[in-house]
Amino acid sequence: MYFDDLKVGMKVDIAPAVIEKEKMMSFARDYDNIPLHTDEEYAKSTPFGKLIAPGVMSFMSVWAKYLEVDFFGKELLAGRSTKIEWLKPVFANDILKGKATVTNLVRRNVKNGLAEITIEAYNQKGELVLTDVTEAIVKCRPMES
Repeated sequence: MYFDDLKVGMKVDIAPAVIEKEKMMSFARDYDNIPLHTDEEYAKSTPFGKLIAPGVMSFMSVWAKYLEVDFFGKELLAGRSTKIEWLKPVFANDILKGKATVTNLVRRNVKNGLAEITIEAYNQKGELVLTDVTEAIVKCRPMES
């Protein structure tokens, strides 16, 4: 979708993402190898009582589902930034679902604009577990000659 077709307030639902334990453990071993994510005995001694998923893995699981219904499609030029906030722990077998909302639009020039998308992800209990604000550079509709 071209920048010109986006409107602040547009929303899209994000399909559920299941946090599978084996994928969670594999991701943690490769990218966030701390006991809270990889050592079940240690995790039992924490306030969480069990392993929690790495935050980035939780976000990327939701992001992958968002990309299935991406606002921008082929008009996306580049990502500019992202800010993730983790609000509650995510555990193995949690089911994360969410929504993405266009929260800001700034035309940069005749060729592109900056679109801000806010993602909210909820677990199966309806608890907000993370938010993300991503800025993307999106093509404007070509000028007619």
